[in-house]
Amino acid sequence: MNNSPNQRITFGRLADISASKIVAHMSDPRVAAHMPLLTFKWDQDTAAKFITAKEECWRRDGLGHWAILCNDSYVGWGGFQKEGDEWDYGLVLKPENFGLGTRIGDYILDAADADSYLQ
Repeated sequence: MNNSPNQRITFGRLADISASKIVAHMSDPRVAAHMPLLTFKWDQDTAAKFITAKEECWRRDGLGHWAILCNDSYVGWGGFQKEGDEWDYGLVLKPENFGLGTRIGDYILDAADADSYLQ
């Protein structure tokens, strides 16, 4: 996917993305190559637990990871998760959407700069 200005980037909840799309995304060896902690096989159960854990972050901390969409198609996930007293940022895109990383990251970091949870 190219990185043209007519690509509309939006953010949603991971719970609104089918587990099968997340399984396919996280099972791609090109994604695993960038994630040294990804040492297990993803399946429907793993995806369901992942979605539940990420939704719990929103409930507990008021902030978490989003599903990221480009022109209404799922391209990955990313956002913030509280680790102890600090916030951790992550962005995991489908390989065909790696080129959107800087644009998405800039948007997320600008939003974070204005968010009172991260102050």
